[in-house]
Amino acid sequence: MDSLTHIAIGACMGEGFVGKTVGRKAMLWGALAQSIPDIDFIAALWMDTPRSLLAHRGFTHSFLFGAFMAVFMALLAERWHRPHNISLKRWLRFFTGVIFVHLFLDAFNNYGVGWFEPFSSYRISFNAIYVADPFFSIGPGIACLALFLLKKLHLKRRFWWRFGLVTSGIYLMYCTFNKVLINREVLSILKRQDIPHEQYFTTPAPLQNWLWYVVSGDEKGFYVGYRSLFDRQENMDFHFFPRQENLLTQVQDPESLHRLKRFSQGYYTAERWSDTLVFNDLRFGQVIGWQDPNEKFAFHFYLDGTWDNRMVVQRGRFAKWDEQVVKTLWKKIKGN
Repeated sequence: MDSLTHIAIGACMGEGFVGKTVGRKAMLWGALAQSIPDIDFIAALWMDTPRSLLAHRGFTHSFLFGAFMAVFMALLAERWHRPHNISLKRWLRFFTGVIFVHLFLDAFNNYGVGWFEPFSSYRISFNAIYVADPFFSIGPGIACLALFLLKKLHLKRRFWWRFGLVTSGIYLMYCTFNKVLINREVLSILKRQDIPHEQYFTTPAPLQNWLWYVVSGDEKGFYVGYRSLFDRQENMDFHFFPRQENLLTQVQDPESLHRLKRFSQGYYTAERWSDTLVFNDLRFGQVIGWQDPNEKFAFHFYLDGTWDNRMVVQRGRFAKWDEQVVKTLWKKIKGN
């Protein structure tokens, strides 16, 4: 999830835990605990891009790190607020819950989280909700604002922290239900249209949960298409992108290429744009691909070493958005 959503959810959890005892400081503790796994962003200060891609949502999103930080923050908070009547065990339950909610929520995006680091580099990705979905974030956001404005002992504070957590929880369950439905439809379509599906996944297109981005293929390449929950046509339109593995034999930094392949979980292609060799990670979708099936992928990494790759994950994601793009997205969501 995006950082603001994590902060809002953490603030609601903090209010529900000890809001009446420590006031707005409870919201700060919750927001801090919800944000602490994302401390890995500092890795980008000294790591090259392929390394930092693997570091993000790696060890700091593991169960081991979460457990360690929960104990550390519980000891810190218990000492900070003395004298008080909150037991260390209760502080520990609170911080464990808040931090592990962060780890759980991030697994629903397509980036993947390293729950089992450092013992296993396997990444968990449920691909059920877009990383910045306003329909998920609006409930906690409104609740967090209300809690900030209301006085410490206001009777409505209990309503608002519950509102923030319940609305986001219900929406997450709704997204998971949509994921199950779309996977069932897509797998049936892939078989019916005889499209290779040794590797396939579905994940929401940007900012909503009704139009889904579909990728399916094998070592030769991938078929990419879009499916709405409201589509009634039995088949889908796909556009094929060859993997072109042979292009990658020309890469001068095989170690970085290996990290990119590992990060992509096998969902990659190579292209040559004029004299520039490009590595695409298909998991992050296309730039307005629902309007133009030939559009570039949002994640494209320049392999020639002369281009800036710092914003590689969402490079130009919204650069081409205009009124027509939004209308086309809405039309695709409504289905055929």
